[in-house]
Amino acid sequence: MLVDAAGLWFRSYYALPESLTAPDGTPVNAVRGFCDMLARLLTERSPGRVVVCLDNDWRPEFRVRALPSYKTHRVAEQDPEAEDVPDTLSPQIPVILDLLGALGVDTAEAAGYEADDVMATLSSTERNDPVEVITGDRDLFQLVRQEPTPVRVVYIGGGLNRVQDYGPQELAERYGLPDQAPGTAYADMAVLRGDPSDGLPGVPGIGEKTAAKLVSRFGSLDSLLEAARNGDEGLTTRTRRLLLEAEEYLAAAPTVVRTVTDAPVVHTLSSDGRGEIPVDTSAVAELRRSWGLGSPVDRLVAALG
Repeated sequence: MLVDAAGLWFRSYYALPESLTAPDGTPVNAVRGFCDMLARLLTERSPGRVVVCLDNDWRPEFRVRALPSYKTHRVAEQDPEAEDVPDTLSPQIPVILDLLGALGVDTAEAAGYEADDVMATLSSTERNDPVEVITGDRDLFQLVRQEPTPVRVVYIGGGLNRVQDYGPQELAERYGLPDQAPGTAYADMAVLRGDPSDGLPGVPGIGEKTAAKLVSRFGSLDSLLEAARNGDEGLTTRTRRLLLEAEEYLAAAPTVVRTVTDAPVVHTLSSDGRGEIPVDTSAVAELRRSWGLGSPVDRLVAALG
């Protein structure tokens, strides 16, 4: 199980009230929610291994260079290099990381890359076990595959009560994508459709359904663009015009949308994410006591077995 750390702690922060505090009055709503969400995922899905994946760089320079609008709406006003994170969430993140370390839950990151790239690298290079990617980011649908080991994306954008579990078949059916390599097709569709939450404008006039049909018909974004340049009769005059007018964007956007599958991933607690990591029982108890974390930590300890 590969877990998008920020996805869990942001959802936890906004789902629970800040009135949940430590003995010194510091809000711990994100910490408590994170523990409960991870405990539930572990209990319901029973992974043999789990790695919590971190953003080393939430807005990598290579993506900004390709598309300057990438995530610009999330930039903190006081620091153009920092993400706009609520003041009462920031102090909770180190507590979550300390707790994961004490519990023996491995984390992983890659210098200069996002958590998406860490999950993409770990899933694409896995050759022994099936992989589940836990995320609220639809862009990671591109990771689904059947061979050489199955990779499924467990989408939690609607919360844990409305989990959507996607493998290749489910993804192809949901979006009308080709049965062969629907993950790759999804990434091409996402480029055409765009994503305002990431600052991707998409191709004006081409929505999700049209994008899926175009990718399915022509096989790939590159083939679609070639067809537009050659005046392919399978494209309407309007669609050809829209694609050709957006050529500059279409040349840059794949660098932003497509995940990196060879990021230099480093594990915090292990060399490769394998093997059992001992629990520091006294450190867990102290974190539980000093931050007033109570039953959420107990549930996570129980879920970890």
